[in-house]
Amino acid sequence: MSAFPTEDMEMTRLLVVSDVAASRQWYEEVLGAHVDHEYESACVLRMLGGWLLLVPGGGPTEDKPNVTMTPPTDPDRVSAELIFRVRDCRGAYETLRARGARFLTPPVDRGYEIRAFFRDPDEHLFEISELVA
Repeated sequence: MSAFPTEDMEMTRLLVVSDVAASRQWYEEVLGAHVDHEYESACVLRMLGGWLLLVPGGGPTEDKPNVTMTPPTDPDRVSAELIFRVRDCRGAYETLRARGARFLTPPVDRGYEIRAFFRDPDEHLFEISELVA
């Protein structure tokens, strides 16, 4: 049996979006991601040493016969989010807001951390979080 994970492996986060081109533009302009590859109907972005794969929704395939890929349908029910650990939550909030990020609230100081949540065009949830010393 081979080892898992191994040093040469990488992880990609896949997000199902309703409009790949519009989402690509948002991720580039708001989050500062860079396009690594574009395919006929998908886009691979590079950000913070990781990968984001933006794909349109679709029905089952032979290797996932009971799975339908869809963007979030209810923004108030979340099963995953992406979190950015930042040194200055309020500063990051102002920068991202100026670039067009839609925040749920301004940053909230919880005593041990300051955090704020925002969404992409398909309602995927993101968090910026600053640990308070």
